[in-house]
Amino acid sequence: MQSPFIRTVLASAVAMLSAVSQAQQATSLPAVTITGNYDNAVGTSDAASEGVVTSKLLASRPTLRPAEVLEFVPGVIVSQHSGDGKANQYYLRGFNLDHGTDFATTVDGMPVNMPTHAHGQGYSDLNWLIPELIDRIGYRKGPYYASEGDFASAGAAHIKLFNSLPRGLASLTAGENGYARALVANSTPLTSGKLLYAVEVAHNDGPWDNPENFRRANGVLRYSHGEGDTRSSLTAMAYTARWRATDQVPQRAVNSGAIGRFAAIDASDHGDTSRFSLSYDLLRVLDDGEFKFNAYAIQSSLDLFSNFTYFLDDPVHGDQFEQSESRQVHGLNTSRSWQTTLAGHDSTHTLGLQLRHDRLSPVGLYAAENGHRLSTTQESRVKQTSLGLYASNETKWLPWLRSVAGVRTDQYHMDVSSSIAGNSGQQTALINSPKLSLILGPWDKTEYFFSHGYGFHSNDARGVTSTISPKQGSAIEPSPALVRTKGTELGLRTEIVPGLQSSLSLWQLTLGSELVFSGDAGDTEASGASKRYGIEFNNHYVANSWLLLDADLAFSQSRFKEAQGDAPNAGRYVPGSVRTVASSERRQEKSPSREGLHACASTWFTSQP
Repeated sequence: MQSPFIRTVLASAVAMLSAVSQAQQATSLPAVTITGNYDNAVGTSDAASEGVVTSKLLASRPTLRPAEVLEFVPGVIVSQHSGDGKANQYYLRGFNLDHGTDFATTVDGMPVNMPTHAHGQGYSDLNWLIPELIDRIGYRKGPYYASEGDFASAGAAHIKLFNSLPRGLASLTAGENGYARALVANSTPLTSGKLLYAVEVAHNDGPWDNPENFRRANGVLRYSHGEGDTRSSLTAMAYTARWRATDQVPQRAVNSGAIGRFAAIDASDHGDTSRFSLSYDLLRVLDDGEFKFNAYAIQSSLDLFSNFTYFLDDPVHGDQFEQSESRQVHGLNTSRSWQTTLAGHDSTHTLGLQLRHDRLSPVGLYAAENGHRLSTTQESRVKQTSLGLYASNETKWLPWLRSVAGVRTDQYHMDVSSSIAGNSGQQTALINSPKLSLILGPWDKTEYFFSHGYGFHSNDARGVTSTISPKQGSAIEPSPALVRTKGTELGLRTEIVPGLQSSLSLWQLTLGSELVFSGDAGDTEASGASKRYGIEFNNHYVANSWLLLDADLAFSQSRFKEAQGDAPNAGRYVPGSVRTVASSERRQEKSPSREGLHACASTWFTSQP
């Protein structure tokens, strides 16, 4: 988009870079050693629900799918449907997050959530992630952080990969139902830096009568430099996957014996996806603070064939449809912090800028039969640009009182050119989001937290400009571009019991609207404002040098503020919301009598209203 808007943003980024080059001489970065499984000690976070998962914990539990690493975030559930190549579904704090809406995920600063996606808003496909390369995962919940923007109302997870692996990896895994995975990864010195490389291939058929024939290939190449005042890395990634979809089947057909429980009605459902990226990351520690800069370019595609209703709408050709997109993403994140004093108290000021531009050429919904396109329901070319500016201040007013206050401003510009003339258009929207957290303590190794903030999520650009239903041809109301969210949290974190780290959070979150653009139907599914509240209780206990125990419990209630829909679906219940999540885990890393023995046993429980 050629406009003063973009030129101003780029000029701002250049100005920040220039300011850093003229700043005081950098000092050495202090060494930090993180031990254990969680870096969640008293005094390390701004809310009881915030924390860090270390690589030691990630290595202690096997994962079947890459996105399952997010289940290390207390209260998060990750499930799978329609094939291993499709993005997982996520659940947190009473949300059925579908494929990622309202839970923001990044990998080394690169966004995972995709707006205006062919299959669903905020689509978060993590199948290109290699779990063994993860150094740590930082997680946050609620709209209380100035640096968190779109999709982060329920929470956010920031995945950081190793710059250099602790040891080389070579593994070959085989299992039933055609499961196979091979991985080679290592780090080696190169000039004055280090080169990390990894190659992964995987295959799985699953238990299905129609074998899934899932094939995945992954590659990562990273060059990192610096261990003192300045650290940087340049990373290239490549990923491709193909699969036959394993969609749901009618219960009555299984009960009657017409098909087996692992059968398929439409065996031609399938998917094909790819992702390629290049990213640069820079951290520079200065005398009075630090400077961070991250830039990325992503090329991704998806071609997904699905059939949920078989021959209900079209008795001749069937109801199969194709969702397809080709996307380019370019963006940058930069911030500058200053350590200073405010009214004689230690204080840190931070200014940040986040810029992202998505170009879809095209994104479409099509009628299909036997895995081949028949006709176009709607095809759009979309250009979407977002700019986020934020400022925050952290001040320690007293030995037992600390505050974190912030504000962010986000502006979105959406430009849609649709095959349906009435659905083309442009929309610009702006939203401001203030935040405040108070941290009291510690007393007796216990901290207390109060957090309150406003956030938002964006809607699919096609729904924002649409006035005609692509399938029905009837008039529809456009969706708002940005939807306001508001959250509050009370919590505590304690280490009063030796070896036990516990946190308790009481939270509430309201959404101004739950309007959702349906990629399956090509139009907007309307629902009203909602309110969620709940409690989370997390415990991590180090029994001795080789035995660790975790126990987490999350309860939530989700309701629309007013009754929705027509009978028999009328009411205030939010569809798909999760009421209770409980998990426990016992990890034996190595015992005095059995050197090198590792074991992990996990239990999960979930319920819906």
